Amino acid sequence: MTVQPLRLLGDPVLRTACDPVTRFDDATGRLVDDLMDTVLLPGRAGLAAPQIGVSLAAFSYNVDGQHGYILNPVVVETSGEYEGLEGCLSIPGLAAETPRAMHTVVTGVDRHGAPVTVAGSGGLSRALQHETDHLRGVLFIDRLTGQRRKDALAQIRRTAQIR
Repeated sequence: MTVQPLRLLGDPVLRTACDPVTRFDDATGRLVDDLMDTVLLPGRAGLAAPQIGVSLAAFSYNVDGQHGYILNPVVVETSGEYEGLEGCLSIPGLAAETPRAMHTVVTGVDRHGAPVTVAGSGGLSRALQHETDHLRGVLFIDRLTGQRRKDALAQIRRTAQIR
């Protein structure tokens, strides 16, 4: 088992758009294994490659007994709306009601380059959207507006001052 350390808010890799995965070799297999080992720890719903310092378009998910990964993901369908509490492993201790689509379909490829599709509703939909955002350098706090955004940024500033 290779659980990788997490990159935290402020690390530039979290704000950089990822490169697509173009090689499907042993190194890609190790990246997938690292993503899966790291996301399967208790309390984790998803993990994008940048969160472990790798700027490649790959993420893993672990929601309600469904777990897997996808490389080069593209959100091809969303429907419905809901707000729910969302947090991020790279911004520990912060959670906020965040709007997301209720249902999401993502396409991409597996570690061998074969096409895959992952569809989910509720929490899995949220994870698919959250992790796909990470691959574009977007964090969930970027989706917050108004007072929720102000409160989240204030909490981040307070936490940074304590460190």
